[in-house]
Amino acid sequence: MHVEGVNHPLERFMGGITINGKAVGRLRAGHLWIFRDDLLDARAVEDGDVVSLLSERGRPLGSALYSARSKIALRWVAAPGIEVNRDFWRARLRTAMAYRSLVVSRTNAFRLAFGEGDLLPSLILDRYGEVVVMQTLSRGMERRKEMWIELIEELLSPAALIERNDAKVRLQEELPLRTGLLKGAAPRHAICRINDFDFEIDLFEGQKTGAFLDQRENYTAAESLLYGEVLDGFSYSGGFAMHAARNGAQVTAIDSSSEALNCGRRNAELNQLKGIEWIEGNLFDYLKKFEVDGRRFDAIVLDPPAFAKNRTAVPAALRGYKEINLRAIKLLKPGGRLVTCSCSYHVSTPLFLDIIASAAADAHRPLRVIEARSQARDHPVLAGMPETRYLKCLLAQVL
Repeated sequence: MHVEGVNHPLERFMGGITINGKAVGRLRAGHLWIFRDDLLDARAVEDGDVVSLLSERGRPLGSALYSARSKIALRWVAAPGIEVNRDFWRARLRTAMAYRSLVVSRTNAFRLAFGEGDLLPSLILDRYGEVVVMQTLSRGMERRKEMWIELIEELLSPAALIERNDAKVRLQEELPLRTGLLKGAAPRHAICRINDFDFEIDLFEGQKTGAFLDQRENYTAAESLLYGEVLDGFSYSGGFAMHAARNGAQVTAIDSSSEALNCGRRNAELNQLKGIEWIEGNLFDYLKKFEVDGRRFDAIVLDPPAFAKNRTAVPAALRGYKEINLRAIKLLKPGGRLVTCSCSYHVSTPLFLDIIASAAADAHRPLRVIEARSQARDHPVLAGMPETRYLKCLLAQVL
């Protein structure tokens, strides 16, 4: 491979690591993570290094980013013989940009780099108009943050670059949580265009990096089902509610966060949308209240936060998903539509479908699956790595 210029000083191989057969098999199946228990030895390796990987027989397996603290000790980045340097990372980012030009439309807010899904492990880049927001979620990417700042300026020329390294996953790498402006100037709130709507985005304190960009295509897919009287549960800033209102629906939007609801109100005003009632409260309580009151809906949206942050939380999460879906199905009119989501990776798509089917059975109401969806295409799924497919969005109808 022809390399121009001088390699970034962090991008030289500092040592090698031998991994066991289990890890080799996982790697060959397309999974990019190698766990600490799979390491057999490490030679001249420092935290955040790019290291060469070897099988027990000494066969080269490529290179990876090394973390001395995380359970995920290695994140594979390149095949044997490929030099990992500044130009290598630049090419990977250009490939990610080219992919977005194929799959992103009707928005200037989208995910530009999705970690392992773009072979850029633990790097997240989101674009909000002229602003880029960055997350470096491992020791390896944290060490290369200055390089990424340079590459982002070179290839994207944003008006501002913001660091949103407040994701708790960084704690597993013993990295500090922080948020701040890295380059340029940016207001706290920006107005972005999503699915032909204007959305107010809180760049410094909003959920994730500012918005739930992974639901963008699901908003559009669900819109034609959201008419009549619609309940939008866990509404946040009103993504589903606004698409329903554009469809002429009368919407009841419920969220426990007053700040999120205020943002939703501003978004509705920005787009001159009527017919949305914003209610602050606990959705579980309101679902019970609506059942007692005899209130029924033509469509219900459930888009809760992740109920299962880890494997130990799965049993409780399944109970939570079943309860809200059971109560929602009971509140639907005959022929009513359900849009129900889960962003818990540890709750798989088959398991989520089973929970919804069980809820429908307990409600004694047949439920027809219209479509089973995932995250927007700017959050690409890497074959062989199920962790990159985390969002479930089920469109269904009560018969």
